[in-house]
Amino acid sequence: QVQLVESGGGLVQAGGSLRLSCAASGSIIRVNVMGWYRQAPGKQRELVATITRGGSTNYADSVTGRFTISRDNAKNTVYLQMNSLKPEDTAVYYCNADVYFITSTKYWGQGTQVTVSS
Repeated sequence: QVQLVESGGGLVQAGGSLRLSCAASGSIIRVNVMGWYRQAPGKQRELVATITRGGSTNYADSVTGRFTISRDNAKNTVYLQMNSLKPEDTAVYYCNADVYFITSTKYWGQGTQVTVSS
């Protein structure tokens, strides 16, 4: 079994910054793609950013230039640095990881709330 533990959410004013972290632990040989998704009230969950084990990144258009995803492979941890936050960034942010043990399985974190006030 694998656990993803997220931290770093909170309340921030528009224009501020937050850094999210997500650490994977448990039965892991290798963590492949890691990513962040978000879900605002009444909306579907959407991709924010992903990063491969080799460091290739992909961002949603809405966060490009403001958010930066990074990872530490030795710690099986992914980060999301969020700058210039806007009220529309308010959502529950979920970590996702593609974990290889015997097979590859995608896991989700429990979610962390990010609230941006205007």
